[in-house]
Amino acid sequence: MAAGGLSVLLCGINPGLMTAATGHHFARPGNRLWPVLHLSGLTPRRLAPAEQEELLSYGLGITNVVARPTARADELSAEEYREGGRILIEKVRRLAPGWLAVVGVTAYRTAFGDKRAAIGPQERTIDGPLGTTRIWVLPNPSGLNAHWTAETMAEEFARLREAAGLPDRRTHRPA
Repeated sequence: MAAGGLSVLLCGINPGLMTAATGHHFARPGNRLWPVLHLSGLTPRRLAPAEQEELLSYGLGITNVVARPTARADELSAEEYREGGRILIEKVRRLAPGWLAVVGVTAYRTAFGDKRAAIGPQERTIDGPLGTTRIWVLPNPSGLNAHWTAETMAEEFARLREAAGLPDRRTHRPA
């Protein structure tokens, strides 16, 4: 686990309206984050959005690039993404996760000013007083991102899990 206690800080784009109403990340029923976390082995079972605090017991945290809720991410301005990226960097410096995992390549490109970023590990890192955080860009689990299936997303999330040194929690049993 990283110096700050989190292996991976998952970072969504911004809260949707359902998330804003419930206070739970990725709360919209069509969002595939929760099933993908389980399919990838990051969680031992499919969690419900209301169980998001359980992520901490697996070394996972969850946040957003932009705090303002919207019905769709395309309602956000480029400046909101850039400001959110600046705030996120400061959060990462304080929390010092091993990995920052941004879900959504377009959000990452805009927030971090990296027009050529692709899904997967990035060369960029974030240095803070507790250590260095590496960055991984994951596919957006929104149901609107139809060219990624839950299974293909889970494969990419599993690559991150392996890079972070986390066990496959679908089969892992403590000794």
